[in-house]
Amino acid sequence: MIDQAAIATRVLLIGSHPIVLWGLEKLIDSQRPRMETVGKFTHCSEVFSRLEQLSPDVILLDRDHGIENGVDAITQLTGLSKAKIMVLTASHDPSAHVSAVLAGAKGVVEKGEGVETILRAIEKVHEGQLWLDRSSMGLLVIELSNRKVAEKRDPARQRVGILTDREREIVAVVTSHSGATGTVIAEMLHISESTLRKHLSSIYEKLGLNSRLELLDHAHKHGLNKDPA
Repeated sequence: MIDQAAIATRVLLIGSHPIVLWGLEKLIDSQRPRMETVGKFTHCSEVFSRLEQLSPDVILLDRDHGIENGVDAITQLTGLSKAKIMVLTASHDPSAHVSAVLAGAKGVVEKGEGVETILRAIEKVHEGQLWLDRSSMGLLVIELSNRKVAEKRDPARQRVGILTDREREIVAVVTSHSGATGTVIAEMLHISESTLRKHLSSIYEKLGLNSRLELLDHAHKHGLNKDPA
């Protein structure tokens, strides 16, 4: 039997400042064997083609200039990887923290927190827990409640619920890479173009849409550009 405690949590680092990434790498690697870094990058674009190879459990995204600048990155990463996204930020704005979670992040930690808090947050996010401070959690509950009420009033939102997890994953990738060709999208999803077309036909039928352009608009209106996991 495999000892789960002996399997290191694989952490991928993304941030704009090499010195910060270096410090985070040293911090995380000092916790071996419970966790280790599997790579560090200064641009998200460098990561996309490496995600499958690196196979991270947690992606730690350093957003020094505020979470708002990282929402698109979060959406893209959740569309391409099953890794949990955790944001490290200098922002003290709870609404910005909530925006990150709604975009697909599983945790937000402010840079003023101690190193033990950062390490604990990584562990909890990897375990599947949501990591937010109390103020942000309260705002998140209110926002989700408001969305449920809106969904009951909107038949289009109700149709979203009939999509399978795989179909939602496909929509997330397609809408996160709206300019990509069908060939590129199929490669990202590890399926053939023919299979992609069949999935899209099913998605269009379920949502009452006719084209990829309509899907893009629908996805952004109803939160389908986020990974379902």
